[in-house]
Amino acid sequence: MLYQVLKYLLLGPLLRLVFRPRIEGLEHVPEEGAAIIASNHLSVVDSFVMPAIVPRRVTFLAKAEYFTGPGLKGRLTAAFFRGVGQIPVDRSGGRASQAALSSGLAVLRKGRLLGIYPEGTRSHDGRLYKGRTGVASMAVTAGVPVVPCAMIGTFEAQPTGRRLPRAMRITIRFGAPLDFSRYAGLEDERIALRAVTDEIMYAILALSGQEYVDTYAGEAKAEAQAQARAQGRAQGRRGHGGGKGPAR
Repeated sequence: MLYQVLKYLLLGPLLRLVFRPRIEGLEHVPEEGAAIIASNHLSVVDSFVMPAIVPRRVTFLAKAEYFTGPGLKGRLTAAFFRGVGQIPVDRSGGRASQAALSSGLAVLRKGRLLGIYPEGTRSHDGRLYKGRTGVASMAVTAGVPVVPCAMIGTFEAQPTGRRLPRAMRITIRFGAPLDFSRYAGLEDERIALRAVTDEIMYAILALSGQEYVDTYAGEAKAEAQAQARAQGRAQGRRGHGGGKGPAR
């Protein structure tokens, strides 16, 4: 009930007003049956704008931190994310990764649409990063098509670190569904899953026109943050360093 209220009465109309989304290829999203929508990830608003324009309900796997915040704000945030159709997953790896895959497969087995970001996290610089193989594992295991999707303009609207988005027009572009039935039975084969994932990422790249980086987004983001901290320390040392005093 809350999902319908947010999508059709509250959040959906507001998002359309603020971003005036240009929608291309929506006919590629199946009208019924299970499927995965695999998208690039540039901004927090991606998880709200795209589901708002897809006629069917889209369930996203969202990081667990959105559901575990303290106090009233934390409870309201958790209620909101559940209300817009997102389910919490632990992204710490290991057994948590398997639990996330199980959650996604449960959605697909109910014949629903599952939204996923193969990059695993938002791009910190607007480029497209290497996909993780969880999307391939779910697609092959469940035997469902993957619809590639490109969000264009959301990075400019709300890049990482910006609290409120800018009002500007964005584009949401869907590609033809990808069929991976030829990989049936190979859901445990690492090489097969990498091949499927790379095909999905190439389709997203063709739709988005982004620069591609063959590195995981999380690793690139951590490296960029480390470099920024190092530069900050270096500037601090120069600012407090023993500069020479005035000549006498």
